[in-house]
Amino acid sequence: MTGYSKKDVLSYAKENDVRFVRLAFCDIFGQLKNVSISASELERAFEEGIRFDASAIRGFLNIEDSDLLLFPDPETLAVLPWRPTDHGRVTRLYCSIKHPDMTPFEGDARYLLKNLEKRLATEKLPMLVGTECEFYLFSLDDDGNPTLNPMDSAGYLDVAPMDKGENLRREISLMLEEMGIYIETSHHEMGPGQNEIVFRPSTMLAAADDIITFKSAVKMLAYRSGLYASFLPKPLFDQSGSGFHISLSCRSGDGSFDSIKESMAAGILSRIREIAVFLNPVANSYDRLGTFEAPSSISWGTGNRGLLIRMPEAKNEHAKRLEVRSADPSCNPYLAFLLLASAAEEGIRRSMKLSCLEEGGRLPENLKEAVEAAEGSEFVRSILPEHLVECFLEAKKADWHTAAESGYPKVTARDMEFLVT
Repeated sequence: MTGYSKKDVLSYAKENDVRFVRLAFCDIFGQLKNVSISASELERAFEEGIRFDASAIRGFLNIEDSDLLLFPDPETLAVLPWRPTDHGRVTRLYCSIKHPDMTPFEGDARYLLKNLEKRLATEKLPMLVGTECEFYLFSLDDDGNPTLNPMDSAGYLDVAPMDKGENLRREISLMLEEMGIYIETSHHEMGPGQNEIVFRPSTMLAAADDIITFKSAVKMLAYRSGLYASFLPKPLFDQSGSGFHISLSCRSGDGSFDSIKESMAAGILSRIREIAVFLNPVANSYDRLGTFEAPSSISWGTGNRGLLIRMPEAKNEHAKRLEVRSADPSCNPYLAFLLLASAAEEGIRRSMKLSCLEEGGRLPENLKEAVEAAEGSEFVRSILPEHLVECFLEAKKADWHTAAESGYPKVTARDMEFLVT
């Protein structure tokens, strides 16, 4: 977060030749959307909001009740460094979504996460999130369409010239720094053409915003380099899948993480089947689980990377965390963080113990099973508005039927482009 106020944003736009402003938001599946306005409309956007037709966005509203308003969050101001500046700068602001009567929109996951973060801070349970996001880089064909041909044949932690993504990862890192987003490490992953970026821990809302920005930047920079960046969980069935590892930490009233980490882990594991569809939301997600160290059983420990939750040993109190390893990059990070933090909070409130969990439990084996687990969850419906739950699950049912009818699990380049971005 930049800490900018509305006045700061308006002054910045005037003093830095800002011509256009991208008002950004996500649909309930975590796909980035935006409305572009001229800088002269920015003050009106803050005061009155910018109207858009929500009926055209999957999972938002029925056609009879289509209008929603975008209200920019001044703290999220960032210049888009990949945009040319010949005709003025282009900035981006993430937005809150409201109905015309100014009530919050039930499908605004960012708003829900922001509220949870405020409440946890007030109750002295502030949570921080660190993320590790994996993705593949594929070649484009002569017509500019994505293929399933990896950009290189390198493996884990390989270097140039085998690792052909080194320069692109450096460019991604520098560009994110220009936007106030800082990473800890980057490297080539196990699969050919597979890469990983590890982000510095931050507040839940900032971490979710940063992941959405990151995915957009990676796709843009990859395309400029004649490549396609895929965040599909399992684009190559004989290679490592792409995970989205989420590390959670919390300092309770006594400032200690050790005193609550077991309860946080127990809370998450007790709800993991119910929230799996939000962490693994596409049919392809379930081809990754159980392969190449991706977890499939409800397990925990300190070392094995095949565990669902890792609690690595750390001497530095600020480095202590628990790592959830089942999620993948196709998820909506706002919903993922919201549900994981809520489950962790439940574990703390109830002083849950890992020893009380039933052994031998497994994650859902496919999208259909994950939808059914969420449908019967009182926990999910206590955290998310009914409108969001129903729209999300109905869409996931349709996705499963589409996948089954199309002869799934075959994946084509078109699936990579249109099923998940």
